[in-house]
Amino acid sequence: MAEVTLEEVPRKIRDMYEKGFAAMERGNTKFAIEILTNVLDLEPKLFQARKLLRAAQVKQFKAKKGGSVTHIMSSITGIGGMMSISGALKKDPLKALNQSEKLLTSDPLNKSFINLHVQAAQAADMPEVGVLMLEVAREFYPKDINLLKRLAQLYLDTNATQKARDVYETLLALKPNDPVFVKAFKDASALDTMNKGGWSGAGSYRDMIKDTGEATRLEQEAKAVKSSKDIDALIADSMAKIEAEPGNINYRRALADLYVRGGRLDDAIDTLNEAQTLSGGADPQIDRALSNVKLKQFDVEVAALKEAGDESAAQAKSEERDAFELAEAEGRVKRYPNDLQFRYEFGVLLYKNGRINEAIQQFQQSQRNPQRRTRSLYYMAMCFKSKEQYDIALEQLEKAASELQVLDDTKKDILYELGVISEAMDDKQKAAKYFKEIYSVDISYRDVAEKIEQSYS
Repeated sequence: MAEVTLEEVPRKIRDMYEKGFAAMERGNTKFAIEILTNVLDLEPKLFQARKLLRAAQVKQFKAKKGGSVTHIMSSITGIGGMMSISGALKKDPLKALNQSEKLLTSDPLNKSFINLHVQAAQAADMPEVGVLMLEVAREFYPKDINLLKRLAQLYLDTNATQKARDVYETLLALKPNDPVFVKAFKDASALDTMNKGGWSGAGSYRDMIKDTGEATRLEQEAKAVKSSKDIDALIADSMAKIEAEPGNINYRRALADLYVRGGRLDDAIDTLNEAQTLSGGADPQIDRALSNVKLKQFDVEVAALKEAGDESAAQAKSEERDAFELAEAEGRVKRYPNDLQFRYEFGVLLYKNGRINEAIQQFQQSQRNPQRRTRSLYYMAMCFKSKEQYDIALEQLEKAASELQVLDDTKKDILYELGVISEAMDDKQKAAKYFKEIYSVDISYRDVAEKIEQSYS
């Protein structure tokens, strides 16, 4: 699917999305769902709207405390809709996809609705939409074998080989020594290695590699530890590929990565500069890779100074490194102003450097990135906390907590800060409530056990 961004859609659709987003922030999920469904009717490829819609559907369902009985009832009442969608899958898959969204609004965790939605997404040539659905479902059905198998295959279909490998690893943990999963895990690992090495475009890695010996070599490349001899051989192999196809940027990226692993940082920088020149000087990932290699150079110099016992020089070099990292992040934001991931990274560095108001500006924009929204809200809260504007900080954290369905590390961080800020506002009862949420699942998290004991004493 050629994903459409907010910047690319007509003003009318963008305004509708903003209204849905605002409704979601106010807690009016019903209105948010209505608006976002209309947005997707007009522009089905606006993935950002679909992700927000999915969050709103799940939030509404959980607020109603839906469970297994709800799934049964929704399956019964949704029979007509399911039949209509099944009939439209081949004739009009886009219509089927839109109809399936309406089923999901009534019950976003109904497995029959989920399966039908994924089928419609695939039929409409939007596998990423199917991935989104299965990722949400996985949080609630983490051990469902069929769901995990389907998610792994969709990851492969969308070239997310690292994620496919991780899912097959989960499947092997659920069904150890299953020969199908063992083979699938190996194949996904090899494909992931090829992607990281710059190879792409083959149907499957067995199709691409005709002889078993070469396939075995690629599987071995997936190993984390390689000898210097292995790296030298792979460097020679990459250089031969570049000589055969000098315009292939991916080969140069792979070569630069090998240089880094071999400790040849200057060679890596030269290779990445060549790749950036070939790209026309506008590849953000090469840009980032160059910065990362230069940061590694700083780290090597700092380590050498410490080993020589020159702590003052090491400290000065560390400060120079931090200044370079901040300047590079700022430069990336200027060169790629629409890349919200870069704004998030720049915001984090600004926050760590005490430039609070500038950091807030970056996080206010980066929260529009679905992958960075909750962390952006978290850091925004930390900024307001540092300014002792506790009520505003609390609002940001509560907003972030409401959008996370699973108590993962990010939500623990958010709940902990909610507790800390509630303490600062002298609301001990509210603080204890947040700390207990963490305590009930992770007693070892920071000093939460101590805080709970204090609350009882």
